[in-house]
Order: sequence, then C-alpha cells, then structure tokens
Amino acid sequence: MNKTSKIVLATITVLVVVVGIIVSCFNIELSKVNKVKIEKNNSELNISNNAAKKDDEITNIAFFGIDRRYKGEASRSDALMILTIDKKHKKIKISSVMRDAYVNIDGYGMTKINHAYAYGGPMMSIKTLNKNFDLNIKDYVTVDFLGFEKIIDSVGGVEVNITPAELKYVNSNTDENSENGDAAASIVTNSGLQKVNGRQALKYTRIRENDGGDFERTERERTVLIHVLNKIKKVPPTDMIGLVSELLPYTETNMSNTNILKMLTSIYTLGIKDIGEQRFPLDGYCDGKMIDNVWYLMFDLNATKNQMHKYIFEDIKPNSIK
Repeated sequence: MNKTSKIVLATITVLVVVVGIIVSCFNIELSKVNKVKIEKNNSELNISNNAAKKDDEITNIAFFGIDRRYKGEASRSDALMILTIDKKHKKIKISSVMRDAYVNIDGYGMTKINHAYAYGGPMMSIKTLNKNFDLNIKDYVTVDFLGFEKIIDSVGGVEVNITPAELKYVNSNTDENSENGDAAASIVTNSGLQKVNGRQALKYTRIRENDGGDFERTERERTVLIHVLNKIKKVPPTDMIGLVSELLPYTETNMSNTNILKMLTSIYTLGIKDIGEQRFPLDGYCDGKMIDNVWYLMFDLNATKNQMHKYIFEDIKPNSIK
C-alpha cells in the first residue's frame, strides 16, 4: 500500500469514527425523550389508501400543546398543529387546526377536535386528524405547559409584538401555569416588539379574551413556534447535540431516534430557509354554532380538506375569501 492510499484510508477511518461518536452522542441525548409507542399501521391510524400514496418527500408530524399542569392530569390539546417537513419545496410548514372544530371522533361521534386527546391520547388525536382531513400522519410531538416554558427559556426567549389590547392579558395570572403554581409572575411592562421568557410566552399564546378569540390565539401559537424553529435552524451542527439535550427532555413523542436525527439533519442538508404558516378552517368557510349550550366551530369539511391538501402537499397558499 503506497503512502497516498494509507493517508486516504486513515482519513476515512477517522471520519467513520467521528460520525460514529456523533451518532452515539445523539442517541444518548435522544434517550432522554419521553417515548410512547403507538400503532403505525395505516388502518389503525385511519390512513386511507389515497393518503398513503402521498409524496414521501413530504412528512407530516402532529404537534400537540396540551393543557396539562401536573403529570398524570387528563389533558386536551390546547394547541393542535401539523408540522410539515417539505423536502420537495424545501420548506417547513405549520398548519393550525382550530381546537373547537366540529369533527367525527371514533367511538364518540361529532364533537370538538381537541377532545380527542382527552379521549385517547395522541393516537386518538392522530386518527381524528387523518380520518377527517384524509392525512397520512404517523408521528407526533407533545409539549405541556411546563415543557413549553422550559423550551422557550432554553432557546433564550422569543421576540413577539404585544399589542396594547394583549398587554393586560399577558399580565393576568402569569403564574397560574407554573410548576406547582409557586413561581413568581413575570410581568411585561410595555406593549410593542420585545423578547419574552417562557412564562410570558405561554401566557401570550393562551390569550383568548380579546376580540380575535381563538382565531388570533392560533396565530400567536404559530408565531412563537416559528421563532423557536428559526432559532434552532441557526444553531451550528456542532452545537446541535447540546441543544437537543436541553429541549427534548421536555417533549413526548413516538418518533424513533433515527427519524428524529433524519428530521434534524434534513434542516441542514436541504437548506430549508422558509417557514410557512396557515390556519384551518379558513375565514369564510366556518361559523360558530351553539349545540346543547356548547359552542362549536362548524366548517365546510370538503373545502377545508381540499385547501389543506393543496397547502401541505402542493405548497399552494389557500384564499380565505369564499
């Protein structure tokens, strides 16, 4: 073996060892995630033959923000989003689903979509999304109130533009969702563009008392999540292990270590720069209705399904004017 061949062989050996060490470190950190096993069979998850044939360059992951304050507490999905990793169009897309949307839940009939999590956890919620909107979701990530706070603090806070109308609600009951309810409230003193911490961001996203109600609430949720994702995208690959070790312990998922690693890697290798966002159902395609003294969001299911598919799979932004 000549000198050049020895150098090449030594270089390849070093690279293999380095990659092996990095992967091992990731696996160690990923072991900190709260893993929950759910069925991934198409029929068990209400994935139709049509949905199963969708472009495999587009991966949909359910994201649930649940209203759990303490471990073991029965919870509903306070925030319900679909996170799309779109390798075809080199985008990340966030689609909110209104939590009061009137849908069909297996075994329970027509009711609010956020009840699915309380009825059967993440699997029932995934089945409900797939059944009503003909999607192909198999994986999920769940974050509760405390986890949300910790994640925001771990990335150094996020910038949001707080309106004067929102200011009073950000400062009301700021400590209600803290661990054991005994942490000091974090007060926001002024409206306008500013950096907020985890506690403040949680209260900001949960405002629903203003005129926009849940419609604006979902917009705030997407705004905060986009800021977090943008911060993650800017982290150098060499620092990703450290970030993973900070963030993932506050989440729950059924994703394998391999799939998590692939998802994180794709953000770098594909050069994904754009993060899009949308809310479903759209204005003009939904209307509130009282049924047995309970408020539900009725909507045009077929139109919403079509708009959602065009956005998620074809990257066509829907028009909210009916």
